[in-house]
Amino acid sequence: MTAKAYDVIIIGAGIVGSACAAECAREGLSVAIVEAGIIGGGATAAGMGHLVVMDDSEAQFALTRYSQLLWDEIGDELPRQVEHDSCGTIWIAVDDEEMAEVSRKAKFYSDRGVRVEILDAQSVAEAEPSLRPGLVGGLRVPGDSVIYPPCAAQFFVDQAMSKGAALFLGKAVETITRDGVRLRDGTSISSGVIVNATGSWSPALTPGLEVKKRKGHLVITDRYPNFLRHQLVELGYLKSAHALTAESVAFNIQPRKTGQLLIGSSRQFDVDGVEVDGSIVTRMLNRAIEYLPGLRKLSSLRTWTGFRAATPDKLPLIGPHVEHSRLYLATGHEGLGITTSLGTAKLLVAQIMNRETAIAVAPYLPARVTREPAHA
Repeated sequence: MTAKAYDVIIIGAGIVGSACAAECAREGLSVAIVEAGIIGGGATAAGMGHLVVMDDSEAQFALTRYSQLLWDEIGDELPRQVEHDSCGTIWIAVDDEEMAEVSRKAKFYSDRGVRVEILDAQSVAEAEPSLRPGLVGGLRVPGDSVIYPPCAAQFFVDQAMSKGAALFLGKAVETITRDGVRLRDGTSISSGVIVNATGSWSPALTPGLEVKKRKGHLVITDRYPNFLRHQLVELGYLKSAHALTAESVAFNIQPRKTGQLLIGSSRQFDVDGVEVDGSIVTRMLNRAIEYLPGLRKLSSLRTWTGFRAATPDKLPLIGPHVEHSRLYLATGHEGLGITTSLGTAKLLVAQIMNRETAIAVAPYLPARVTREPAHA
């Protein structure tokens, strides 16, 4: 059976795929969204929803900053369910070495137009009274914010459908063909462009991608309003994030508009099971308690896991596949897919429409990490 033909098929309705679908539909393209599970599932449901500017590289900064500004533009349009909260981030320094990193980070951001504030020990304590005494300082980035990612993905799908996009929900793609996709139920859908936005599962549909699964755990607490004001991240998180093979945990916590606290973070490579690893969760919570001793008295409601799509150079794959003229990729965002979903969508659509991109796209092109052809 063959379904109607479309200009674009988006495979995956996580936040990246959903944002791409909305942007394509906004450009007047006919869009089919194919999602095997639920909207905003997968890594989107296991993301902290931190809209954050990052500076591991110039390319990472460019995409996160561009995307954050796009989020700011639509802030007033986001429905209440998205829980957009302009709480800002404080990067916490525990010693002089980390304070030196605060200064470096502050200069990097300031030089590129991002507003920051260096906090000394007293200022950190005043900003977040629940933090333990003895911290050296921190860096406040007031422009960072938080959302609830699954509802943001739903919002983007709704936007796309309001402009005529078709949603194939609960339909798994078996194969990407030369002119579209074939579903497991035997249905074929043809299109001018196919977009693989399936995150850590993208290599299954496009063999040869240097994309690895990176498992993470999250814990959410009961409601404790006013316990926390900012998203808090230890500067040691940067060391943890750079570990490409090691199992690691780091302190990362955010307040939700519900009054709950979302606690991360952990990283595991080469682990396929979705089950919760009690030893990892214990390490993660103990790390958080080192910074916020009062957490010990709070109750958690749920712990769950997810898989982030990681690339060797920590940058996503956005653009055409080298061996398939109709296939585009929007994957490999690791822990920054929530932030960079809007920027990814803009860069992707600009390439599909053969237009100039707002930021340089070369660092994100798939050709840099494609090992071998994907024959369809």
